[in-house]
Amino acid sequence: MWLFKKRDFATDEELALNYYNTGDKELVGQLFEKHVKTVFGVCLFYFKDKDVAKDAVMQIFEKLITELKRSEVKNFKGWLSFVVRNYCISEIRKNKNKYRLPEKYLEFEVTEAILDEEEKIALVNDDLMMDHLQTCLPELKENQRICVDLFYLKAQSYQQICDKTKYSLNEVKSYIQNGKRNLKLLIEEKIKNKRNAG
Repeated sequence: MWLFKKRDFATDEELALNYYNTGDKELVGQLFEKHVKTVFGVCLFYFKDKDVAKDAVMQIFEKLITELKRSEVKNFKGWLSFVVRNYCISEIRKNKNKYRLPEKYLEFEVTEAILDEEEKIALVNDDLMMDHLQTCLPELKENQRICVDLFYLKAQSYQQICDKTKYSLNEVKSYIQNGKRNLKLLIEEKIKNKRNAG
C-alpha cells in the first residue's frame, strides 16, 4: 500500500534532515514506510475503526510533508508520537459524541491523559519548544527527567511508568507535573536567550 524507493540513510533523523534540506518527498515516504504500522496502531486505538484509522494515517502522512519542512527534527520517534496523538486528539475533540477512549482503561489514565494532551499539543505546536526539548531535558532532576521522558517522548501511561521505575503513582504524577513546569521554564529561558542573541 505504501511503497517507496529505498535510499541508504541510516537513521530517521538523517532522512528527516535530508528532506528538510532537499524537499524530496520520497524521503518522507521512506520515513512513513518505516513507521506506518505504529501510526496505524495508534490511530486504531483512538478511533476503534479500521477505515477511519486508515484515513487518519493518510492525513498524518500529508501533515508530515508539511511539518518536516518547517524545522529540523532532532528526535523523530518522539516528534512523530506527538504529531500522531495530537491529530487523533484533535479529531476526537471535533467529534466528541462519535469517539471515546476504552472504558477498560483506568480512570486516571483516561481523564488525566486527555488533559495532559492539551499541554502536549501546546508544546509540540511551538517549533522552538521542540528544538530545545532534547537539550533541556537532561537539566532536570533525574526522577523528573525519567518520568517526563517516558510520558511525553515514549508515550508511556502512568501505570507503565510506575512498573518501569518502581515509583509510586503519586510520585510519578508529581515528578511529571514538577518536571513539566521546570522544563517549560528552562525552554523559555533558552528561547529568550536565543532571541536576544539573534
